[in-house]
Amino acid sequence: MDKINDKLERARKLLEGDDLSLAELAGAVGLSASHLQRRFRAQFGLSPAEYSAQRKLELLKAALREGDDISGALYDAGYGSPSRVYEGGAVKLGMTPARYRAGGAGEAIRWSVIDTALGRALVAATERGICMVEVVASSGENAELEAKLRTEFPNANLERVDAGRDEFLAPRVRAVADALAGKRTQVPVDLLGTAFQKRVWDALMKIPAGQTRSYAEVAAGLGEPRATRAVASACAHNRIAVIVPCHRVIRGDGSLGGYRWGLPLKDRLLQREHAGRGNAA
Repeated sequence: MDKINDKLERARKLLEGDDLSLAELAGAVGLSASHLQRRFRAQFGLSPAEYSAQRKLELLKAALREGDDISGALYDAGYGSPSRVYEGGAVKLGMTPARYRAGGAGEAIRWSVIDTALGRALVAATERGICMVEVVASSGENAELEAKLRTEFPNANLERVDAGRDEFLAPRVRAVADALAGKRTQVPVDLLGTAFQKRVWDALMKIPAGQTRSYAEVAAGLGEPRATRAVASACAHNRIAVIVPCHRVIRGDGSLGGYRWGLPLKDRLLQREHAGRGNAA
């Protein structure tokens, strides 16, 4: 086992320094390509290709934040062309490199603060879907909620709109309010995260209301039985309360585990969904 782990760690370090194909990487560490693919994903939560893509993206982000020339940053990070970073592939920047370097300048995000069945909520959306739902149990300060939205895109075009007065945002706000009230509704989302985080969040949205999964069960369902901690981390980084139902993931012993919006709210949501399932039956 130790020898396998040593080979996996060597493979990871090779990916840190060079852009190798799966076959080249497997040959370098003395494993078959299929065995390396399976064991690498189990160990690190990503395939070698996804790991390499994530590494390049992180290098690019760091260079752009430092103010480096876009063409030079792309070349240094290992991208052959600008389109490769935000078109296709497993890991995406979500916007052009120029906009990311500018702190999201040019990215339009409309948002509103509303009162819901669960308390005060900030609802924000890009043109692709809801990108944040932040909930506070009390009335809360709107400035505090807005500050959380600005963390990801400090220079984005953040436009606050009154609920119901924007043809684009209004139906999305209503859908979120319905979801927070426990009603069944469809809410388009814009998931902003790493490849692995998106896989976790997609899996969470497939857990039926009234049911729960353990962190280990979610990891196993992704084909990553050793990625329990990575699943818990992805849940902790979920920005879309209730819509992406990380509250349905609990510890293996049945205890609640963690929750970004507080354990009382997690318990309340689970009890409400369990009661609703019983009534439906």
